[in-house]
Amino acid sequence: MNKDIKLSGAEEQLQALLLSHGNKEAAAQFAANGLPTRRIEAYHYTDLKSLLREVPSALAVANDGASAKRSNFDGVARIEIVNGQLAGDFDVEGVSVATSGNTGTGDDSVVLLSEALVGDVVEIKISGELDQVLHIDRIIDGDAAINADKVSVTLEDGAKATLVETYNGSDAAHLRLATTEVVLGEGAEFSHFQLDGNSSATRHFANNRYELNADAQLSTFVQQSEPQVSRTTVSASFVGGGAHADFAGLNMLSGTQHGDITVHLRHLVADTTSTEVFKNIVNGRGKAVFQGKIDVAQPAQKTDAQMMCQGLILSERGEVLVKPELEIFADDVLCAHGATCGELDENSMFYLMSRGIPRTEAKAMLIRAFLAEVFEPVDVEAVVHVLEARVDSWLQEQEEA
Repeated sequence: MNKDIKLSGAEEQLQALLLSHGNKEAAAQFAANGLPTRRIEAYHYTDLKSLLREVPSALAVANDGASAKRSNFDGVARIEIVNGQLAGDFDVEGVSVATSGNTGTGDDSVVLLSEALVGDVVEIKISGELDQVLHIDRIIDGDAAINADKVSVTLEDGAKATLVETYNGSDAAHLRLATTEVVLGEGAEFSHFQLDGNSSATRHFANNRYELNADAQLSTFVQQSEPQVSRTTVSASFVGGGAHADFAGLNMLSGTQHGDITVHLRHLVADTTSTEVFKNIVNGRGKAVFQGKIDVAQPAQKTDAQMMCQGLILSERGEVLVKPELEIFADDVLCAHGATCGELDENSMFYLMSRGIPRTEAKAMLIRAFLAEVFEPVDVEAVVHVLEARVDSWLQEQEEA
C-alpha cells in the first residue's frame, strides 16, 4: 500500500461508497492508489484527481417510473437499462437476454470502481444472423448519482448483429461508469455504435472490451460531445487468425469540456488486421485527447494495423493532445500511425465566401467535410441521422456562443 498518497474529499467519498457496497478489498485497493493522475502514463492527459473534485454521494437506485430522456429508433429491438437495472421485456429470435452477478476486477482505479459497484450484469447471447438492429438505451434517472452498469455480449460462431448503445439521463451531475464486453466467435460479424446523449453535467467513463476469434469481423464507432468530462477506453484482443476490426470515433468539444478516447489493440496471433480513424474538433477551451496503442506480439506475423488521428482546432485556447504508439515484436508486419492537427483552411474559406456563401455557413461546410471520412462507414441510417443532428446542434451552439 502506498502510504504517501493523500486522498481528496471525492476519493474518500468513493472509498466510503465501496465499503458501504460491501467490497472491502476494492476499497483498500482504491485507497492505496486513489484516482489516476498524470503520473500514470495511460492518464497522462486526463488527471482525474483534478477533474473529479466532487462526486455524487449515492448509487443510482432502481426506478420504475423513469422520466429521463430516451433515444428511440424505428425498427429496432430495444433493451432498456435504467439506473443499472434491466427494464421491460425483450423477445427477439436468436437473442437471449439474462442477468447475472459480476465477477470482474479492475486493473486501474476507474475500472476497479466500475466493476466493484456493478449490480447485475446484463448478458446478451446472439446466434444466427439478426435482421433487426439491437438498441440498448442506458439511462440514469433522478437526482445526481453514481451509476455503474455492465453489458456482456457474446456472438456465437457465424453470428451477425448490429448494436447501437445510447447514453441518456436526467439533467443532474451524475457519475457514469459503463462497461461493455463483447466476444466474437469464429466468423462472427458485429457492428457496435455508442452515441452520447448524457447531460452536460454528467461525468462519463466507458470501458469497451472486445475479443476476436478466427475470421471475426468487427466495426465500432464512439461519439463524445455532451459531458463536462468523458473518457472512453477501447481495448481489443485478436486471438484468432483472419480477424479484422475497424475502430472509429469522434470528440466534439467546446467550453471547458474534456474528452478522452484511449484505444489499446493487442494483435496476438498471425494474419490479423485493424484500422483506427479518430477525429477531434475543439472550440473555446475544450481539450480533446486521443491515445492509441497497438501491440503486435512475436507470433503475430502478417499483422496489418493502421492508425490515424486528426484534430481540428477552432479557437486559440482549444487543445488536441494525441499520443500514438506502436510496440512490435514480430518481423513480418505492416503497421503505421499518423496524426495531424490544425485549423480550418483559410483558402478554402475564401473560396466558399467568394461565391456568396456566408462565413458561418462556409465554416460549417468545411467542418462537415472534415467529418465525412469518419461517418462514411456508418451503415445504419438511424445512427447517421443522430450523428448529423448532433453535429448540426453543436455547430448551432458554437454560433450562438
